[in-house]
Amino acid sequence: MADGAAQAAGQPTASAPHPAPTEAPASGAGAAVPGQGAGPAPTVPAPAAEVPAPGVTGTVPAPAVAHGTPPPAAEQPKPLHDPDPYSTPPYGEPGPWAPAPPVQHPAATPAHGVPMGASPVAPEAVAGPGASPAAPEAVAVPGAPPAAPEPAPAPQDAPAAGPWARYDPWAAPAAVAPLQQADPVEEDVKRRRGRRRRALVGGALVIALVSGVGGGVVGVQLERNGGIGAVELPQAGVEAPDRDPDSVAGIAAQALPSVVTLHVSGGGKAGTGTGFVLDDRGHILTNDHVVEPAGKNGDITVTFHSGDTAEATVVGRDSGYDLAVVRVKGVRGLTPLPLGNSDNVQVGDPVVAIGAPFDLAGTVTSGIISARERPITAGGENGDGSDVSYVDALQTDAPINPGNSGGPLLDGKGRVVGINSAIRSADGGLDPEGGQSGSIGLGFAIPINQGKRVAEELIEHGKATHPVIGITLDMEYGGDGARVAAEGSDGGPPVSTGGPGAKAGIRPGDVITEVDGRPVHSGEELIVKTRAHRPGDRLELTLERNGEERTVSLVLGSSDGD
Repeated sequence: MADGAAQAAGQPTASAPHPAPTEAPASGAGAAVPGQGAGPAPTVPAPAAEVPAPGVTGTVPAPAVAHGTPPPAAEQPKPLHDPDPYSTPPYGEPGPWAPAPPVQHPAATPAHGVPMGASPVAPEAVAGPGASPAAPEAVAVPGAPPAAPEPAPAPQDAPAAGPWARYDPWAAPAAVAPLQQADPVEEDVKRRRGRRRRALVGGALVIALVSGVGGGVVGVQLERNGGIGAVELPQAGVEAPDRDPDSVAGIAAQALPSVVTLHVSGGGKAGTGTGFVLDDRGHILTNDHVVEPAGKNGDITVTFHSGDTAEATVVGRDSGYDLAVVRVKGVRGLTPLPLGNSDNVQVGDPVVAIGAPFDLAGTVTSGIISARERPITAGGENGDGSDVSYVDALQTDAPINPGNSGGPLLDGKGRVVGINSAIRSADGGLDPEGGQSGSIGLGFAIPINQGKRVAEELIEHGKATHPVIGITLDMEYGGDGARVAAEGSDGGPPVSTGGPGAKAGIRPGDVITEVDGRPVHSGEELIVKTRAHRPGDRLELTLERNGEERTVSLVLGSSDGD
């Protein structure tokens, strides 16, 4: 009753959240019936519906339903605020934290675009619990003919469902019919084809990876081992051993059978050197310092290129020329080396040296002629100068080492042009054995023209003759040229009486500056130039006396031995 009094007075109730306005049917269905129901019926406001009456101009407002409905709009007080289009609760009502009112969802649309009909509202839901359903009654209008039954309202098309159509985050999900795909079978086929394509591509990649790894492993094995089976490297076929006679190989092949290695011992000394065959009688030419350790009773063993050995004896030796000849007996089939002409040699000509450096028999080296008529002196270990050799040598860069001494220096045609004798050592000294220091590219050989003459004399007489001028030189003179000493070495006159120099008018103190037009810078060089000739050869000497220059001519004499 309290509720009904409040409603009759037109006061709004605050017992429940303010419901959102709902459109009522035009026929008045769902209105509360007074007097029915045990308790107060819920208030359902029904807006005035304009129902056209047949034959009446204008509209007649429908009467308010008795008991529980608010008074007409004219009797209700005007609200303090304009209606809120967003349905915000008025002051004093539940705040914005209250659950939002239910949202009217459009009716679900079945397949093929046919809208589904709205379910009718049961009369019990309007009348309240315990009320009997009552048929809707038409509202009588005074003075108006009876109203024709109102036609049923046409179903309204539900708004199209979309992602933004009255979205309600608190509402329960509506049962919406699932969307239908145009052609699900075709889509499944596409998916299967895609999966199959991806599977094929993945399989191809795996196969390619495995093949690459396997190929790499096989390639490495082939590169390292040359194949799966036995290793067989490419190789040139057998060729003829013959070489061009003018090549190093051709020269070596021709000369090696005539080159020998000498092993000498005696007097507590021993050494190794080289020699070469001069004739078929067993004469072998070598250096004097090679056979010097043997003395008079030493042993000399000759080893041929074939490996055969034979004992040898000294035929003759000359320390001034650093040459010696030995002979082997009982050996046949010897092939002498051909002799060339050292006067024909020019700087830059190719040469080949053969010897036994450090007892390595049959060693072949090659180079060129670096210089001609290079005056050198070697030896001098005895202290009295008796073992000093004076050589107008050929200089070569063909490697010559200790043990090469006495070996042949061959020209481009395999002919002997020199006898290897000395090398310049690393410490600057000039030694027949090079101070055991090895080659530095400065080797010296006795010209074969001088060696031939000396060898012939040693074979015939056992000793060689030396060409002489018949003067004593001042070896301490530091000026340019060779100066005649003031006194003789043995107490005699510095210019031998009746000798070649005395006959040419040479006097003590004269300085000889040229021999046959070639400069002379020291006493050693004058000796070298003189010994490059034979006894009986004529020489032209240029000398200075008291600041004056003059030229004299003389014939070389001969001396036996040193």
